[in-house]
Amino acid sequence: MNIVYASNDKFARHLAVSLYSLLDRNQKIETLDVWVLSMGLSRESKDRLCGIAQEFDRELSVIELGNLKERFSHEVDTGGFDLSIMARLFLGDVLPEHVERVLYLDCDTVILSSLEKLWKADLGPFLLGAVMEPTIYPCIKEEIGLRPEEPYFNSGVLLIDLNRWREENVQKKLLDFYRSKGGKLFAGDQDTINGSLKGRIRPLSPRYNYFTNYRYFHYRHLVRLSPVYALITENGFREAGRHPAILHFMGDERPWKEGNLNHYRRAYDKYLAKTPWAGTPKEKGNRFYMAAYHLMNYGTYLCPPFRDFISRRFGMKLVNSRKGS
Repeated sequence: MNIVYASNDKFARHLAVSLYSLLDRNQKIETLDVWVLSMGLSRESKDRLCGIAQEFDRELSVIELGNLKERFSHEVDTGGFDLSIMARLFLGDVLPEHVERVLYLDCDTVILSSLEKLWKADLGPFLLGAVMEPTIYPCIKEEIGLRPEEPYFNSGVLLIDLNRWREENVQKKLLDFYRSKGGKLFAGDQDTINGSLKGRIRPLSPRYNYFTNYRYFHYRHLVRLSPVYALITENGFREAGRHPAILHFMGDERPWKEGNLNHYRRAYDKYLAKTPWAGTPKEKGNRFYMAAYHLMNYGTYLCPPFRDFISRRFGMKLVNSRKGS
């Protein structure tokens, strides 16, 4: 099994949490190699991460990418999001040729069970597997050429056939698409993958990329937002919530922020305490906003149209205001 992360020092602590949970929950897998794409990780951070891998007798390799902007032939504007999100576009180039399949994980994930079944999933004719994100704003889909009835996928967990990726020169397709959009998209890497590879992505069970705020969404409401989400059965959606394999801390209610009330925060805190970053204080934030966000989640559960109203009225404003935070 080949696992890939991408990080700089800002996200090293979260990467450590995800890494520790990954190695802890997958100890029975015979071969598990970890690749970290670094954008300026400090020597101390690299040593700490390697120490976690050594604790489980696993191999961790760091590939330094340096300044990602130099890999683009045009100006890049990530709209305030960290440039490290774009690293996954270059997997085919930077990983060794013998790496034929990879599982890419965002740093803000926590693994709760073995990923062996996911790793062995048959991708068939598809280039990669990912989990659908039915709550994406319709205007985002329209911007990248997706029709309302077409699926949109989250890029936080990607199972990639790297052989086919290289054979079809996917990296060039991704970069050409991104350039055609002026090097500026709402979610640079994610929109690029969805826009340029539509029809080539196999839907995976939400168990393998469970967005923590989806705990408060009703299945029927998600299908109303994106009818193609019916490919995931209601039982499958409920099972994902009861037994998620990979938690993804999307949204503003992140467990490392002071005052957060995320239902799954203990999973993050549990593994943070086992890393060299144990004891790191929570990031200062707005406790009132955290409480309001949590109330919005409950409002979503009690009255789904309430969330729709908030999203239509304030969604993009909130997204733009938090970029870079």
